Amino acid sequence: MKHSLLCLLPLAMIGCATAPRPLQGEFAQVRPVDAARADGARVRWGGSVISVDPRPGETCFEVLGRELGSSARPHETDRSDGRFLACRSGFYDPAVFKAGRDITVVGALAGTETRKVGEFDYIYPRVSAEALYLWPDRNLEWERRRASPFLWGYPYGYGPYGFGLRFGYHFGHYGWRHRHRH
Repeated sequence: MKHSLLCLLPLAMIGCATAPRPLQGEFAQVRPVDAARADGARVRWGGSVISVDPRPGETCFEVLGRELGSSARPHETDRSDGRFLACRSGFYDPAVFKAGRDITVVGALAGTETRKVGEFDYIYPRVSAEALYLWPDRNLEWERRRASPFLWGYPYGYGPYGFGLRFGYHFGHYGWRHRHRH
């Protein structure tokens, strides 16, 4: 029994690293800073929402591009791949797509647009978005993980506290003594 569970663990971990269905596929290996030479290429980019601009017939998202992880979620980092615009038909509420939220976009490169960033003229690559994926707020996700009886991933299951599935509230991160302190 013990060995069969150990054999299933790598398969379960692989399943966790898969991108959501709308973000799966084959994409050009081009970053926003290099996009001028790849017009028409199909890309999967992500980052943090800077602003949302609803226009008649479409909504455009200004995004600070970041490298994507294995699940297609942008990494939390201070490094940037450059800014880009992602435009999709329809109305997307700026109150939902707030500044700072993680977003991943799938679509074709459709030219560039020049806008001001402060006093600087910045040339944005523009993506005609086929799919937008707004990731759960990291702070809310953290709270849900803390309350869950089964906790996967660092800081609960990987890194300095061990490997694998942890049982119980705060067991892996804070340790047994902290959990049961009176």
